[in-house]
Amino acid sequence: MNKSSRIIVLICLISIFFFIITFSIPYKQKADLYRLMIKASETMDKAVRTIRNCREEKGIGINKEFDINQTGIIGRENSVITTSIGSLEAKRTTTNPNFAGLLVGLMHEAGVKPGDAVALEASGSFPGLIIAVFSAAKTMDLKLIYVVSMGASQWGANEPDFNWLKMKDCLLENEIFDFEPAAVSLGGEYDVGEGMDAEGRIRLLQSIRESGVLFVYQSDLKRNVEQKISIFKKEAGEKKITAFINIGGSYSGLGIDSDILKVKPGLTDIKSYPPLERRGLVFEMAARGYPVIHLLYINGIVQEYGLPWDPVPLPEPGKGAVYEYAKGKSWEFFLLALGYFTAVAAVIRYGFYSHSSRSGDVSAGLSK
Repeated sequence: MNKSSRIIVLICLISIFFFIITFSIPYKQKADLYRLMIKASETMDKAVRTIRNCREEKGIGINKEFDINQTGIIGRENSVITTSIGSLEAKRTTTNPNFAGLLVGLMHEAGVKPGDAVALEASGSFPGLIIAVFSAAKTMDLKLIYVVSMGASQWGANEPDFNWLKMKDCLLENEIFDFEPAAVSLGGEYDVGEGMDAEGRIRLLQSIRESGVLFVYQSDLKRNVEQKISIFKKEAGEKKITAFINIGGSYSGLGIDSDILKVKPGLTDIKSYPPLERRGLVFEMAARGYPVIHLLYINGIVQEYGLPWDPVPLPEPGKGAVYEYAKGKSWEFFLLALGYFTAVAAVIRYGFYSHSSRSGDVSAGLSK
């Protein structure tokens, strides 16, 4: 084997050696982010168990055929406060406590810092996601300003005697959270309960009156959106809102333009906007420069962020690929990379120098 071949073989051996060593180095946890994600997931797990206990204490049975993990936050197929069809599997998927960890990761990616103010528009269709946001907000010590629509699609918070306000009261009374809604609406068509059973509207209006929460009743989309943004800003006070989160498919959240179907779930990157009169909060908040986290297409979210679809049993807090958010290569990786390139450069330089020296010796011998 000549010298050039030996050099090539040596470089290959060095490359294999460093390749093996590189993949043996463990990922280093970004300790603070990882800790927050785990804590948020544990908080959500506790919150869901609390709601289940409250439901049982009120004598409202849990249908184990549909709520197979017995969370207590899966509603009925139909009721007088049901607004539209919904996916049972999607609703069950969002009861996974690691959604709270995901929300910490998404808000971190959006630039939200502990102590910031965050605005939330939520539909009662996804109580699991509302609890996930609450858990993340509590863990990150955020000022959460939220408005919620009381009607719910199938399998959401559509139990008439245990609607979202009842769930919220349970969580506050047990000191899990202290987030009160800044405003509520009926939800359903045009956000004023159209398409909902008349009895359901009456029962929701009674709950809203008893709560004393500001009631938004505005069927004009543009005015509805402006009113809710005004509420967000007023409640934020001196704090600047650093992100907006949309949960579900409400009239005021999505608007009436078909372009909303093109908006990807999770942390969005919206480049174009429909006319003002067709925009919901997702588009309008993005147009005003707020990072937007869009939580609706659940199957897309779990595929994108590594969460299981309709899991049985529910994963434990801290389990799943979603925690890759909190991982990064350790500093040893960069030292190893430097060592590799240094070693290869040294071998090449040695080979070139050796070849040059030998050529010089041969030339000198011939000149004699």
